[in-house]
Amino acid sequence: MTDGWWRRFTERLRRLPAAVGYLAIGGVTGLLALFAALGLFVVAVLSLIGVGIPALPEAARLLRPLLGFERRRAAARLGTTIEQIYRPLTGDLRERLATLVADPANRRDLGWLVLHALTGFPLAALAVALPVSAVNQALIPAYWRLLPEGAITNFGFVVDSWPRAFLSLLIAVPVGAVALRLPALAEGQARAARALLAPDEGAVLAHRVAELTATRAAALDAHGAELRRIERDLHDGAQARIAAVIMQLGLAEQLRERDAEAAADIVRTAQDTAAAALAELRDVVRSVYPPVLSDRGLASAVSALAARSPIPCVVDLGAAGRRPMAVEAAAYFVIAEALTNATKHSRAEHLSVSLGGTMQRLVVEIRDDGVGGAEPTEGGGLAGIRRRAEALDGRMTLDSPRGGPTVVRVELPCGL
Repeated sequence: MTDGWWRRFTERLRRLPAAVGYLAIGGVTGLLALFAALGLFVVAVLSLIGVGIPALPEAARLLRPLLGFERRRAAARLGTTIEQIYRPLTGDLRERLATLVADPANRRDLGWLVLHALTGFPLAALAVALPVSAVNQALIPAYWRLLPEGAITNFGFVVDSWPRAFLSLLIAVPVGAVALRLPALAEGQARAARALLAPDEGAVLAHRVAELTATRAAALDAHGAELRRIERDLHDGAQARIAAVIMQLGLAEQLRERDAEAAADIVRTAQDTAAAALAELRDVVRSVYPPVLSDRGLASAVSALAARSPIPCVVDLGAAGRRPMAVEAAAYFVIAEALTNATKHSRAEHLSVSLGGTMQRLVVEIRDDGVGGAEPTEGGGLAGIRRRAEALDGRMTLDSPRGGPTVVRVELPCGL
């Protein structure tokens, strides 16, 4: 039983600094929320006479960085994610005002703003005062004699004797016990933020439907572009070569009786042309679904890509078990495109590719030590990577500060 009490004490003591930091930052955002609430009140009063109405949508938009910061703080504290979903404020003033009023997220934001403006700073003051007071109470017996008589007034009495000094030490116990409850207080503040700032289920569902509609449209566009590319490759490459073979064989047939040697040369040329056509057909098939994926799996296919890279590439195949064919193909082409981009633009000296995640979600990460500054552009390789990921309901994140490194991370659900 003693061990259990000691374990709880040490756990709360370990969590105390982070809780104090969380509540202290909440005090700063609480002051900002107070100023923002007062500003909104002024705008609302001015709106009664028509002056502040045009400022309402802009005021709501200006508040969103603060609200987004609080969402991220609360999410980090709770170990979860809090989405930020708003209806877009577009159109003329009348439409923006209608959207502002109809969007439940704005009403929830206002509720959090008022609550945090009233409680943020007092809780921060409490979070700082309690630990400092507990430590001070415990140290009074060590320094009270060093100060002038009557200099220490403590909880309504003056510390001017050893009994009163040791009484201060006893007071440190309940104060410290209350201070050790600050992690629970920080947790409560984070939960309140999540309850008010998280979108409701209807908004999440509507956003998800819109997101899936957009990604499916992008997938259909990508599929159509891929079909056009295959058709173009076949028409301009293999089909033209096969037509040349037919013409060459016909010419050889005509010359067979008159000039057998010339006919034989034409037949050999036709054989070379047919071999080239077969090679191009293999390239087209490989671009649709690389045979190495079906023959040897994703791990071997990625290793082969890394081996062909002109920049030295290290591969980590930590989670390279077999996945659905569509997922493996998407991962393969994502890695191939990322390596190609790095070779063309990054001026990197080293590359690394890692496969991670779980059997339910494959995580691909490509890193280079190049110059950085990469950005997705329409029609570019990074935009293509994003479309491939979104077509499978996945996502791509890009981290590429100026000076490097560049990290492309793609998450692909496996549907298991």
